[in-house]
Amino acid sequence: MAELTVTALRVAQAVVGTGSFTAAADMLGYTQSAISRQVAAAEAAAGTPLFVRGPRGVEPTPAGAAVARRAASALSEIDAVARDLAELTDQLAGRVVLGAFPTAMWTLAPRTVADLRRRHPALAVELREGSTPVLLRQLRSGRVDVAVIALGPDLPAYELDGLRTSRLPQSDLLVALPRDHRLADRGQVPVTELAGEDWVAGTGLRGDPQFGPWPTLPNPRIAHTAREWPARLGLVTAGLGITVVPSIAADGLPAGIVTIRIDDPSWLGRTAVAATREERGAVIDVVVATLRHVALSLR
Repeated sequence: MAELTVTALRVAQAVVGTGSFTAAADMLGYTQSAISRQVAAAEAAAGTPLFVRGPRGVEPTPAGAAVARRAASALSEIDAVARDLAELTDQLAGRVVLGAFPTAMWTLAPRTVADLRRRHPALAVELREGSTPVLLRQLRSGRVDVAVIALGPDLPAYELDGLRTSRLPQSDLLVALPRDHRLADRGQVPVTELAGEDWVAGTGLRGDPQFGPWPTLPNPRIAHTAREWPARLGLVTAGLGITVVPSIAADGLPAGIVTIRIDDPSWLGRTAVAATREERGAVIDVVVATLRHVALSLR
């Protein structure tokens, strides 16, 4: 097999994750034609088609799924090179502001800061919580240096021109249930099993994305709404409903809650992305690489 480039691996992973060449281009900050060229080059290197157009968008062939699966581990190791080289010289110093949406603040962002503090004690990292629209505004204005944001077909089409983005591993949606729920021990269930369930949904400022019922579920029954996550999860723990959570937050859930995956052919998925300004130095590269490494460890 001819050599697969690092860029081709990133593109293959992004296309599998988003189900669309257009969405992959938005995520990576490329043009759609550049994505098509990289896919063509990857298919030439692999000697077999990696993607086919299906009723739900672009779908991976078995070869494409295999490439994307291996790409996650390979890219994590490649991204770790920047961290390791910086650690050898330990020249990283200064102050970085890392912003993240609320559920990314449960585990991903704190573990990233802890990892950076351990490896680079002269680097001060400030955490800032906010919704994706707020973080993007702060990123463009210079008040945030790295923003962990959420992208998905059920979310607004955020303006990403002039920004660099890097997809984080393990960033789709799960459903959180109380431990005694009828589906709690199933691991994965078809979306039809969610019909008739009571849902706990988020509510907040107008324009801020919220976690509501499962995105493709017709006529869901919202039993309760709450603005803050502790209240939502308290309602779930008490058996008063179920709720949607991102997979990167699963390790931070209370002991009385379990998560399941949903088999839903019509759902194209959500993605957590590390966004930065186009021009960035070694410090920001290391922060992004560390985010990817920590996100992969949460799988």
